[in-house]
Amino acid sequence: MPANAHTPVIEIGPGKGALTEELLAIANHTPTIEKVIAIEVDPVLVHYLQQKFAEHINAGKLVIVEGDVLSTDLRPFGESPIICGNLPYYITSPILEKVFSLRGAWKRAVFLVQAEVAERVAAVPGTRDFGYLSVLAQVQTYVENLFPVSRDAFKPPPKVDSAVIRLTPRPLTLADFDGFIRFAQLCFRQKRKTLRNNLADKYGKEVVDGLAEAKSRAEQLSVAELISLYEKLPGLTTDSH
Repeated sequence: MPANAHTPVIEIGPGKGALTEELLAIANHTPTIEKVIAIEVDPVLVHYLQQKFAEHINAGKLVIVEGDVLSTDLRPFGESPIICGNLPYYITSPILEKVFSLRGAWKRAVFLVQAEVAERVAAVPGTRDFGYLSVLAQVQTYVENLFPVSRDAFKPPPKVDSAVIRLTPRPLTLADFDGFIRFAQLCFRQKRKTLRNNLADKYGKEVVDGLAEAKSRAEQLSVAELISLYEKLPGLTTDSH
C-alpha cells in the first residue's frame, strides 16, 4: 500500500534512537514521508534524543513526544500513519490492542516483538498458539511473521528471542465489531474448555447445546467460523461483561 504525500511515521519507544536514526534517513530521502514522531516515556531518554537529533527536530522532520504510549492519543499525529517500534516485552499485548483500537486508521505497522507473541499473533486455528490475541489481530489485519531475531543481536542479550511482524489493516465487515470482540474474549475465557463451558453462563445451556460447535474449543475454529458462530446468536452479544 503506497504512502500518501503526508504520511507520518510513529515510533513507539525509541530508547536511544537506533531505529529513529534509520527512520530519519529514510524520511529525509522519501518525499512521501512527512516526519517521524517518537513517543518515549523516559524523560532522561527524551532529553538525550532531543540533544542527539536537534538538527532533525529543528528541520521539522522529528517530533519527540514525552509520554506513555498507552495513554497517548495517536490520532492527532496525522492521517494513516505508519507505526513501528521495538516493543517492550511486558506491555506488548496492550500496545497491540492500542493500535488495533484505531480501527484501521493507520497504513501499516511493523514491530519487533517477543518471538512467542509473534507466533500467537500469526497462529492458525487448531494450534495451541491460536487464541484471543490471534483473533483480535487477524479479524482486522493481515498478519505477517517476517523473520526471527536472535537474542544475541542485542547488548546485553535478553532472555528470549524476538521476531519482526508486519500488520496491514483489512476492511472491517462486521456490523458490530465491539460485540464480536467481547464474544471472542468469552470464547477464549478458559482456553482449554469447550465453547459449551465458556458460553453456557452467558447464553444458556439449551441455546449453546443447540450449536454444532458446542463441543469444540475456540482454538479449533477459524476467525470466519467464530464470526459465523457469533452471528447465530443475534441480540445476545452486545451486552458488556
